Amino acid sequence: MRARSARPGPRPGPGKAGYTVLFATVLALALLGVLVATRGAATDGPLAAGEPSGHYAEPEGLGDAAADAMASAVRIEPGVPGRPATRAADRGSERGARRVEALPPSRPLEAAPREPSPAIGPLFSTEQDEPGHGCTASVVHSRQRDLLVTAAHCVYNDGFHTDVAFVPGYHDGEAPYGVWVPTSIDVDPEWMTGRDEDHDVAFLRVRQVGTDARVEDVTGAERIAFRPAPDRPARVLGYPGDAERPLACQSVVRRESASQLRFDCAGLPGGTSGSPLLTDVDAGSGLGTVVGVLGGKDEGGDDEVSYSSYFGAAVERLYRRAAG
Repeated sequence: MRARSARPGPRPGPGKAGYTVLFATVLALALLGVLVATRGAATDGPLAAGEPSGHYAEPEGLGDAAADAMASAVRIEPGVPGRPATRAADRGSERGARRVEALPPSRPLEAAPREPSPAIGPLFSTEQDEPGHGCTASVVHSRQRDLLVTAAHCVYNDGFHTDVAFVPGYHDGEAPYGVWVPTSIDVDPEWMTGRDEDHDVAFLRVRQVGTDARVEDVTGAERIAFRPAPDRPARVLGYPGDAERPLACQSVVRRESASQLRFDCAGLPGGTSGSPLLTDVDAGSGLGTVVGVLGGKDEGGDDEVSYSSYFGAAVERLYRRAAG
């Protein structure tokens, strides 16, 4: 199994002979056990406890600091929200007004480079020498027009990460729709207390420093579906942790269990945690319906199979609480 979230961490130094090698080996194995147990999700960034309910309201100053740190990582004109994209509410509420892509399975069944989508982008961690991204998130429709969805393990590991920034449509160092920082993060208490893989989902409300813009008005938004039917064709689009452009793959979303979905596709590496499983993708806008996010079982899966917590009643309650 490989980790999907990827915050940079220290690398072990070279070993020595004899007992020193033995000691180093034992220590390395112990550290590996910790990484496997947490699926590689770093806990060395700044953390906040949040509320027992799973809600965290980020102080404005922390969000401002994260946005400032992103100035060294992306290029965008200060104060400009970016090029407006089609809003979910404006792209045709009736199915007759939309042309839905067929989404045939990728051949071979492996992720490949694809053009960015305005409503999907990497989640950057800013409290390091140089901001880097280790997860993916997407804008989903909400009444307040400011909501993202991702995997819980991307934003909560023994505390809420306070150095998060979202860059929708990111590519090659460009932030065409600006940088967005959380005003709040919501996870299920079951995730907080036991890292329950059936609750590996998080919602973030975001803002752009210096403007009153709403992210959904700028990027458009995916729809979100609860209790989705299985065996539907779907697309995953997400950002590897070391890549400047996204990868995508098309396959079929199936039920792994009553509480988990699976998506068979090779080549979705670390950094793609939180990527949306999209059905009913509009051929014009590229926006679709989120029925899951990469995470869940084994906090994402391995190089051949990806998983998602099932978007059932618990995720629907979390969405409604987060959306306000």
